[in-house]
Amino acid sequence: MENIGNESTRQQKVARQIQKDISELFLRECAELVRGVIVSVTAVRVSPDLEYARIYLSIFPFNKHEEVMGKINAESWKIRKLLGARMRNQLRVVPEISFFLDDSLEYIENIDNLLKK
Repeated sequence: MENIGNESTRQQKVARQIQKDISELFLRECAELVRGVIVSVTAVRVSPDLEYARIYLSIFPFNKHEEVMGKINAESWKIRKLLGARMRNQLRVVPEISFFLDDSLEYIENIDNLLKK
């Protein structure tokens, strides 16, 4: 397996597990936060000490991203607690999580619309 940047294999495994678990949380336990929109976890970056995780989300439709990100950030403590319950056997400390908007799909759509004009 090739390392992405300088990430260790352990960081990559933890990031993949967090990505999977957060996706499932949005489908099940936290569905009320994302009702009416599609939220995809596009990437997770974990610090070398595994204490911090940056979670990148793609939200569709794009015009609701501010509202949804506000709800998610307001409830991030709850999401971290649920994540901890899922990962308690794999990690000693559940990472502090922060959510960021991945607007690359919106950017691609804007470029596509400009090219169609």
